[in-house]
Amino acid sequence: MKVLVSGGTGLVGHYIVEELLSAGYQVIIGGRRAPLSRSFSRPVDFARLSLDPDEDHIGAFDDAYLFVHAAFSHVEGKYRGGEGKDPKAFRRLNLDGTVKLFEEAKRAGTRRCIFISSRAAYGEPAPGTELVETKPPAPETLYGQVKLDAERSLTHLSGPGFAGVSLRATGIYGDRSPNKWDDLIDEYLRGEPVSQRAGTELHGRDLGRAVRLMLETESARISGEVFNVSDIAVDTRDILSPIRHHANCPFPLPEAADKAGLCPMNTEKIRTLGWKPGGMSLFEQTMRQLAEKKMVPRPSSTQV
Repeated sequence: MKVLVSGGTGLVGHYIVEELLSAGYQVIIGGRRAPLSRSFSRPVDFARLSLDPDEDHIGAFDDAYLFVHAAFSHVEGKYRGGEGKDPKAFRRLNLDGTVKLFEEAKRAGTRRCIFISSRAAYGEPAPGTELVETKPPAPETLYGQVKLDAERSLTHLSGPGFAGVSLRATGIYGDRSPNKWDDLIDEYLRGEPVSQRAGTELHGRDLGRAVRLMLETESARISGEVFNVSDIAVDTRDILSPIRHHANCPFPLPEAADKAGLCPMNTEKIRTLGWKPGGMSLFEQTMRQLAEKKMVPRPSSTQV
């Protein structure tokens, strides 16, 4: 079965594509440029696709029975604040362009559409507030508002023959390079001060598994729905501790950050469908892998 994945070469999209390939799906990468050869573990097809709402991309859906929309236009390295100095273009591409793709997918006969949304749709509630899908969203950033408006458009389009579902994902980490924590790790290894921070995180592979679940679950159980997708809470000390150990780094770790003020995402809704993330064991495994890439040779005790 063929799945069109927009943004499949990005940090988030790559994990989704690899999960689908491992499950036997035929994947079509939708983007402005074809992926480099050997970008993925198995062969993929390519269809030209963009977020420009003035362009017609309905032909990209000709062979796609399923659509995963992970593409997003933003200032490099930023999602919140990703509009930079051009909020109008940011909204035009990420909302108008996204809705246009949803409409084209439905018109082309695509049966299912999975939208990668964000916890930013909730806004910033009081510290310690549990985020459940029934909580009224109140985004405080343009990024969050655009994601929320796109969710609502997909829900409106959903119906018999076209099942749309949105996944509100928290911060994505993983073992691919470049990695979201590369700068933090490099600063620490150079002995530079690093700030204390705590956040909720989700491995990219677990997001990929959530996408796959949405493609394989009975449509009546997911159509028009929103699902939280989140896993663990970690801080800067958690991230750097295995780096310090495996890279033989002499610099002290930062103090632990206060995690009590985090707003955890309740994931019971998607767990009832069979989703189970990797938890701390997957985080620890991933950090060991990242540490090995940053390893500094240990000094030899042999005198010459």
